[in-house]
Amino acid sequence: MSDFLEVYRLTRGRFEASLEGLSQAQLNFRINEGSLTIAESALHVAGTETRFASFLLGKELNETDQRLADSALNGIMNEEPFPFTPDELTPEVVQANVARGREWAERLIASDSTETREKTTVIRNRELRSILGPMINGEGALVRMSAHPFYHLGQFEVIKRDPNFPSS
Repeated sequence: MSDFLEVYRLTRGRFEASLEGLSQAQLNFRINEGSLTIAESALHVAGTETRFASFLLGKELNETDQRLADSALNGIMNEEPFPFTPDELTPEVVQANVARGREWAERLIASDSTETREKTTVIRNRELRSILGPMINGEGALVRMSAHPFYHLGQFEVIKRDPNFPSS
């Protein structure tokens, strides 16, 4: 198993656990104007996973997955509107999209192993644009995908501690 997969499963597992049981009001609570909600952050993580994995694996996205991939950038890193409205971001929709992002990520990270050295070399050396803009290689994408859920998990905890965070 790839070391990236072990780290990813740890960070992603805690990230997913922090979403369990949250209501639509809690998922869509905005701590400050211009900041992401928990739901938007969750889809941003899943969208980044979908975007990176599909590119590195050379797979086309269907319309649903493309919308999720657009959550990596739109409304966050550019002026485009976020692809989902708060009314759409129910617990079920958030969970389904988070699960879809994980499927894409695990498909990519699982393909990065010593058993498939030739494919691993291609993936790790392929260049792509990171969400923040600089060009990175596939190995850099694997590093980012493994750590990214923890970054946003920290944001979730700050949001949940806000005195105005809905109790249910």
